[in-house]
Amino acid sequence: MISRIDLRGSLPGDLRDVLPRAELDVEAALEKVRPICEDVRHRGAAAVRELTARFDGVELESTRVPVEELGRALDGLDPAVRAALEESIRRARLVHRDQRRVDTTTQVVPGGTVTERWVPVDRVGLYVPGGRAVYPSSVVMNVVPAQEAGVRSLAVTSPAQKEFGGLPHPTILAACALLGVDEVYAVGGAQAVAMFAYGTEECAPATMVTGPGNIWVAAAKRLLKGIIGIDSEAGPTEIAILADETADPVHVAADLISQAEHDVIAASVLVTTSVELADAVEKELPGQIAATRHSERITEALSGRQSGIVLVSTLDDGLRVVDAYAAEHLEIQTADAPEVAARVRNAGAIFVGAYTPVSLGDYMAGSNHVLPTGGCACHSSGLSVQSFLRGIHVVDYSREALAAAAPHVCVLADAEDLPAHGAAIRARFDWGIPS
Repeated sequence: MISRIDLRGSLPGDLRDVLPRAELDVEAALEKVRPICEDVRHRGAAAVRELTARFDGVELESTRVPVEELGRALDGLDPAVRAALEESIRRARLVHRDQRRVDTTTQVVPGGTVTERWVPVDRVGLYVPGGRAVYPSSVVMNVVPAQEAGVRSLAVTSPAQKEFGGLPHPTILAACALLGVDEVYAVGGAQAVAMFAYGTEECAPATMVTGPGNIWVAAAKRLLKGIIGIDSEAGPTEIAILADETADPVHVAADLISQAEHDVIAASVLVTTSVELADAVEKELPGQIAATRHSERITEALSGRQSGIVLVSTLDDGLRVVDAYAAEHLEIQTADAPEVAARVRNAGAIFVGAYTPVSLGDYMAGSNHVLPTGGCACHSSGLSVQSFLRGIHVVDYSREALAAAAPHVCVLADAEDLPAHGAAIRARFDWGIPS
């Protein structure tokens, strides 16, 4: 069912070429989303409604969800689900509130300071996926850091659902209501990103858009980046597990399956020093899969080229492999797991030990589950309060402090053949401006 890659011995020079990875051709998708985005740009809400009818089979009179529908969804929410969402929100606020930055002033010289101010973006559009699963947890993960950053205006969008009368799933609407978000749209796909980028008669343009989505959402983000800020081009979800002989194969198999449950192109990768563990996990998978609701989807994901078991000789080699893979979610199930986790450099989020599965992070750890995929964790971070903040340097020099720096500025300006830069300094003193 799941393939093996044997890297025992010497590791290849470029590990990225041999490790499993889902294929996501965003470039090919760009040409399909370009006319969609242009249509929204030129025709606004009418285009969004027509595209929703074409792709989602829903005729909308308005893309905006009436506020009373949010309250109705919350009133109808299962009390146990409500309690779980409220606890998820509470924990997420605890973590994200501690991420707030404070302004810092540095005295560079007497009379000369630089202050770094942290200012939230003005307005964000938060995308919550629809489709195979319902993701109220993604409402929490998008909204909480934006609110804690102090964003003044935020809107949530999620695809229109035919079975719910053209509204997003009621659990998503209820989560918005719990978080105090009353601006919600029943729009999905590339047209949702374009709606936030260009604005329509029904939706004001946003400064940035965040949240995971399908390939069309990723392609629209790439196309419109620059017109609108983005968090990342989220691809198929992925888990990597670094494990040794101390790991429980039942736990490892369950965690691989849990990620494969998302999508047929979800990636589940086990990196291990133990052939015995690999054998035990392979033996465990069929029985656990048979007991799940989404067994066909999981089987396809685990059988795909994006999933596999990677055998390595040593834990050091295993660390090299997982750093090269740069997983969205990385579990460490080894002896001395905290020490091993501290040596990891590239991962969206790290889950330490047998009792910290990725499922915990998806809902209740307090961490954010909007994370970089496709190896982007080697240079990018997950969604956080910082995602919604901009650092602005405020420079304040007195006349005396500028006079002390002036000779150096003028020398460097001349060295770069930019004499007007030096002249702008001299104009403030008796030195005059050279002709």
